[in-house]
Amino acid sequence: MPVRSALSSDASSIAALSIEVWIGTYIKRGVSAFFADYALQTFTPDKTLALIANPEQMILVSENVEGIDGVLRLSRNSPAPVEGCGDLEIATLYVQPRHHGKGIGRALLRAAFERLGDAETVWLATNSENTPAIGFYLAQGFQQVGETQFRIKEQAYRNNVYAYRLS
Repeated sequence: MPVRSALSSDASSIAALSIEVWIGTYIKRGVSAFFADYALQTFTPDKTLALIANPEQMILVSENVEGIDGVLRLSRNSPAPVEGCGDLEIATLYVQPRHHGKGIGRALLRAAFERLGDAETVWLATNSENTPAIGFYLAQGFQQVGETQFRIKEQAYRNNVYAYRLS
């Protein structure tokens, strides 16, 4: 499957995919205005375009004949919330649910790792209740190294922190 760097023309597709995956993953009992507002304000084409243009971000996409089906965003200079992880964060790894199990997430990770040069570690955080993602990351060789909280306004959600040693 083709994996490539994101282009500015991908911004709206990445924003739409991000909304689809985020709501499908984290909103289990109905969409409230609280979560809808967060998703619609966070995952916009303009914000995505700014991330694509930011040299501190590396955004890779996977695409099939109809469009983008996965995205990985790596943030440089993003200190981990726990000791010993460095400052390379996999800030986003989203694959459309209907494409799970096809190797897209693995291909995006592999492509990102190949582009990291001499980096030693990369870290990420995922919701502690996101069992499928946790299983995926552990199967790829990530190790849980701590916990943190994801915050939306005054609400906090427990996240696990994982690290992967590249060298």
